[in-house]
Amino acid sequence: MARLKRWAREILLLLLITGGIVWLMDTLRAPQAPDAFAEQQLATLDGSAVSLAQLSQQRPLLVYFWASWCGVCRYTTPSVAKLAALGDNVLSVALRSGDDVQVAEWLAGKRLSLPVVNDPNGALAAQWQIGVTPTLVIIDKGKVVQSTTGWTSYWGMKLRLWWAAW
Repeated sequence: MARLKRWAREILLLLLITGGIVWLMDTLRAPQAPDAFAEQQLATLDGSAVSLAQLSQQRPLLVYFWASWCGVCRYTTPSVAKLAALGDNVLSVALRSGDDVQVAEWLAGKRLSLPVVNDPNGALAAQWQIGVTPTLVIIDKGKVVQSTTGWTSYWGMKLRLWWAAW
């Protein structure tokens, strides 16, 4: 029994240390939303004009910054596409992944469907000071409420959206 308690304590300590490191890294790598970003009109691959303020008014919006060349994104992008397919409020931004046709072909090749704003030269990423892919930003009512970088699970994204709405 004493051995089990010691293991439980060590696991709890490990989880706390890991959580602290993750929080610190997210804080240090957090993107900086540009002034008046909420009103900026963005064009998706399908030609729709969207604004982050408008998309985030009714429920929190997950903005997913990714790249076709990003190794970690290959594990995160299918989860984001699943969120979009199940009706969650999602918008993705493809960073320096080619022109609109190349991004669309890449998505089709992976059998992924999600709303995408193409950022072929990285101008939008530079405005947001995105330094790491993937980066996930949660916006609610036109304001950034959460962000994280690196791999995030489907349930981690669902939890972040739920938390932002609560």
